[in-house]
Amino acid sequence: MILTVLSLLLQITLLPNAGNWLTPYEKSFGKKTATYPECIRYYQQLDNAYDELKLVEYGATDSGKPLHLAILSLDKDYNPASVRRKNKRVLLIQNGIHPGEPEGIDASMMLARDYLQKKELRANLKNVVVLFIPIYNVDGSLNRNQYSRANQNGPESYGFRGNARNLDLNRDYIKATSRNAQTFAVLFREWQPDVFVDTHTSNGADYQHTMTLIATQKDKLQAPLRDYLTSQLLPQLYQQMQKQKLPMCPYVDSKGETPDTGLIGFLETPRYSTGYTTLFNTIGFVTETHMLKPFPNRVQAQYAFLDILIRLVQQDAAKIAAARQKADQEVLSQKQFALTWQLDTTALDSITFLGYAAKHKPSQVSGLSRLYYDRQAPFLKKIPYYNTYRPALTTTKPVAYAVPQAWEEVIDRLRLNRVKMRALRHDTSFTAEVYYIADYKTSSRPYEGHYLHSGVQVRTEKQRVNYFAGDYIITTNQTANRFLVETLEPQAVDSYFNWGFFDEILQPKEYFSSYVFEDIAAELLQKDLNLKKQLQEYISQNPEAAKSAQTQLDFIYRHSPYYEKSHLRYPISRIIN
Repeated sequence: MILTVLSLLLQITLLPNAGNWLTPYEKSFGKKTATYPECIRYYQQLDNAYDELKLVEYGATDSGKPLHLAILSLDKDYNPASVRRKNKRVLLIQNGIHPGEPEGIDASMMLARDYLQKKELRANLKNVVVLFIPIYNVDGSLNRNQYSRANQNGPESYGFRGNARNLDLNRDYIKATSRNAQTFAVLFREWQPDVFVDTHTSNGADYQHTMTLIATQKDKLQAPLRDYLTSQLLPQLYQQMQKQKLPMCPYVDSKGETPDTGLIGFLETPRYSTGYTTLFNTIGFVTETHMLKPFPNRVQAQYAFLDILIRLVQQDAAKIAAARQKADQEVLSQKQFALTWQLDTTALDSITFLGYAAKHKPSQVSGLSRLYYDRQAPFLKKIPYYNTYRPALTTTKPVAYAVPQAWEEVIDRLRLNRVKMRALRHDTSFTAEVYYIADYKTSSRPYEGHYLHSGVQVRTEKQRVNYFAGDYIITTNQTANRFLVETLEPQAVDSYFNWGFFDEILQPKEYFSSYVFEDIAAELLQKDLNLKKQLQEYISQNPEAAKSAQTQLDFIYRHSPYYEKSHLRYPISRIIN
């Protein structure tokens, strides 16, 4: 397969300086993927040989090595503001977030070379600037091995999924624990790409498709972008890949044990790459080549998809610009925002799926029944596809959020994402909506370095709140509105509260000595008959409380002026007027 691909590529007319530009992947006849030094050195050679490509160091990673960005721009303009003024579309291709899934790394190296060297391809860059992140997880790429992808068919060796802090970087976008993610936020917000691709290799079921695709969840996009994606861009991508004899299907996330039970559209929350990019009205794709297909076939599929996408972005440059402009305008005026989503199982579609029959046989290990896919029994049939999500919880955006300067980790992340903020010049107070955390659940084990919260319930109070010079007011009249709502509203799936950035409020700082508070509690009950009634109702509803003096004292304390008002009070307030 790789020899066929190379022979086709070499038939195209080359520009001067073509020379011997075979990549490490090509030199190995499809057996090896480029190492980190080989990959960066290759882009440096392209930079030295061609004025239309520039390789820049964008910022830090947890490995201590820089994150590189290769900018392919025919008019040699490498300034993001200038590129936007020229009304060019920006396509960002990210590779190696999971370096054990390296096809995009090698495909992008060849793609960048070919678009520099082959005249026939350059017309596709007239209105498009292509950005390549050669290897995003530099740390994991340097941790090379042959065994961590136990289910994968090649290459000979590859990088590791975890980064230098053992983080899965495709769970780190919104919380930005890693320096990799912090650098990505700067890069992404400076360039403001119209379309984003994150290249991967799948795990899971066996089937005939070499490539499956996660597109930005359509129901999370603003209407102009959703309509363009679903009615124009996606159909063309599927048609063009079919013409290349690389038929795609949506990412295989099965409703039941096997794909023929139906597929469920992937819901990418902002922890994931395309869930994050959607917050800023960028259309996103995650390409997932199948782990069991030969490595050259997987690289070929990635190359074909990226090439087709560049051509379509060029073809639809004006449509994409118009859809995105309308989407940005909608976000500015939008009042209601979704915080959580639920799959609508009544909205059923169907797709054509090329699968293998799923069967069972006795395991040679346990002797028990085990699943296997029979490649001697391929099938083509329509299967159910569930890809409609409805908002399960919504909120009305405030006029502004007030964020105390004490919460520095949160403010740093807002800055990284170019959120417009105004620091107060003087101490002040004003009436605002304040949340109290009424209930929440916490994972029993750490997830990506955090004990993640979920199922958050809040109660709202209007209070006079004190703020100080240096605290921040963030108005919701900016294109970052969705980012603000989904990070600062505690009930949002990937809110900063759920990621544990405000855990300090969950612990009270004062309490009472029972033998002292006994007398105070008795006096409170004598003076406040309503409190006495509340206590009695509480005991009647909680029989165990009748047997516990401490429980009854605690109830009185929590309903008394002595109880600290800051306990469970979410520190970011909502300014309504």
